[in-house]
Amino acid sequence: MAEWRCLAEVAVQPEPGRAFTAAGRDSRDHAHFHRDVLRWRTAFAASPAHAWALHFEDAACFAAALYGAWHAGKTVVLPGDALAGTQARLKGRVDGFAGDWPQATLAAPTDDVSATPLQPLDAEAARLVVFTSGSTGEPVAIEKQLRQLDAEVHALEAALGTGLEGATVHGTVSHQHIYGLLFRVLWPLSAGRAIVPRAFFPEDLLAAMDGQDAVLVASPAHLKRLPAQLDWASLHGRLRAVFSSGGVLPAEAAHEVSRLLGVSPTEILGSSETGGIAWRRWREEQPGWRALPGVEWRVQEGVLEVHSPHLSDAAWWRSQDRAEPDGCGGFRLLGRADRIVKVEERRVSLDALERQVRAHPAVGDVRVLLLGGSRSTLAAVVAMASGLPVPEDAAARRALSQALSRHLAASQDAVTRPRRWRFVSALPANAQGKVTEAALTALFRPERPTATWTLRTPTQARVELPLDASLAVFDGHFPQAAILPGVAQLDWAVQLAREAFPLPSRFLRMEALKFQRVARPGDTIHLELEWQAERCTLQFRYTSVHGPHASGRVVFDDGE
Repeated sequence: MAEWRCLAEVAVQPEPGRAFTAAGRDSRDHAHFHRDVLRWRTAFAASPAHAWALHFEDAACFAAALYGAWHAGKTVVLPGDALAGTQARLKGRVDGFAGDWPQATLAAPTDDVSATPLQPLDAEAARLVVFTSGSTGEPVAIEKQLRQLDAEVHALEAALGTGLEGATVHGTVSHQHIYGLLFRVLWPLSAGRAIVPRAFFPEDLLAAMDGQDAVLVASPAHLKRLPAQLDWASLHGRLRAVFSSGGVLPAEAAHEVSRLLGVSPTEILGSSETGGIAWRRWREEQPGWRALPGVEWRVQEGVLEVHSPHLSDAAWWRSQDRAEPDGCGGFRLLGRADRIVKVEERRVSLDALERQVRAHPAVGDVRVLLLGGSRSTLAAVVAMASGLPVPEDAAARRALSQALSRHLAASQDAVTRPRRWRFVSALPANAQGKVTEAALTALFRPERPTATWTLRTPTQARVELPLDASLAVFDGHFPQAAILPGVAQLDWAVQLAREAFPLPSRFLRMEALKFQRVARPGDTIHLELEWQAERCTLQFRYTSVHGPHASGRVVFDDGE
């Protein structure tokens, strides 16, 4: 069992044989890490720049550069990505860029090494700056002292470290975010566990973990998509722990992870501001959250508050998570109280995203929302700028949505940009003038399927209507089995007839209405329409491969 090292001393003395990285033939021990830290320290010390933005795809290179910068007395800024827009935004905050940047000030360490030995870091003076979305959604700088990070890795080891000795730490998450930084770099360095330098996609994990006692640091997005056809059973007994953070792991996914991987996943609750707060292990249907050692919590006005050594001061920190005690010493979360959402475990401010979309000249107003389902998706409803028409055809709508996506690309990556768009002349409002979530969501779940016309003449028309299960018209009707309501069939017949014929505006009565066979999701129904102008009568008939479904006549008043 490796001896524990506090973060301030983890790089001070070379320790041959102590684990650092596991990368097959390229595996390195702690002595190699120590040499690389010395090289990076020399490189950073040669520059007068004080604040450095670090971005490395390789976690081992990142770890050495991080400690090299700290031992050179530098402040490290940790952005989540290396996009050109991110670098441009950081130029007023940092003095240099080290690592895998489009325009790196320092891409690799020097070959020269100072003979001055490393001294323990000052846990109060060594600083790290991370970014998170605040209540306004603008990137907010969060400064961390090394003492806060050290307190957190101690808490993680005390609560969750049992049984992890000698395990190799694999991950699907980036070390450029606070969760990956702690679990894939800092905690393993203190505990003497080997880290795997690169992050893997779930499909690659089996080969990467073959024959090893392993720990998996993952996200809910990846754990929800473990390919069930792979031989995960080969990991049973070798996989010591599965960690998940960055968003809520649904119960169904948690139990599927337990079945596939042979170990109950452990979720970590925390944020860039607070560090780790609590944990829960999915050995039961819906486990409550338990505070990490040293963390105190309370619920005030229905909102979770935290007091912790992982915070910058001794004050209570008020979260935006609604919570309630679970009666067993822990708590349960009840949802967010702000407009910060999680997409693929990335925090996204809907307010900030809306401001960025509004900056495009074609946009008058916009609302961004998170659509649920098996995979949460960002969607945007755009009200066109004054004087601009709503794009009428699919090609024009696609061109505008692509233009808006390119407009966001400098500051948002593919995950945090809306994937679905709707364009309207004005945002939908209720009788009180409020734009509601339900009205916005309904725009993405149409009542009526896409119509394919197969015949259109002045008196006759035929149209095909595929019935997709996602149609809003199926919501709330016949919960035992989804069935197309008769009232919807009447409404569609009149709507489509108005597109095909010059119908009078005033409805008079229904005649000879028959419903003969139910229509279900998955069916494609055919609607036949006949307009008898001399009688002001519309005849309709629905059929499918199953036979007739409904028919009838609608009589209109011609006003004469």
